[in-house]
Amino acid sequence: MWTEITRRKYEREGQRYTSDVTDAEWALIDSHMPAAKPLGRPREIELRAVLDAILYIARTGCQWRMLPKDFPPFTTVQGYFYDWRDNGLFEKINFELLLQAREAAGREPSPSAGCASAPTSRPEVSVTM
Repeated sequence: MWTEITRRKYEREGQRYTSDVTDAEWALIDSHMPAAKPLGRPREIELRAVLDAILYIARTGCQWRMLPKDFPPFTTVQGYFYDWRDNGLFEKINFELLLQAREAAGREPSPSAGCASAPTSRPEVSVTM
């Protein structure tokens, strides 16, 4: 249920799209973003804009070529997406955020044991001929 506290916490006012990351979300993710490569052309694109574009595509399901013009060029976004996917960046960020969420909930960062519920004995089957 929405309360005034939760409504303010998840407010997306002032952003171009609801899929854009907030400043607080970006502060958590920014440290995991790869540094600019030492050789070659200097980076001109902000990684936050690239991430916003990737999240826009994930949220809306639009095609790469249909990405709105206020995002970086779709070929740039696509290149970063494939690079980050292949290097495991999304899994790394997801794992780190999971650890932080567990700590914030007062739990151990990594679960110590798993519990699976399964019957331990099989019912007897009798075959008569």
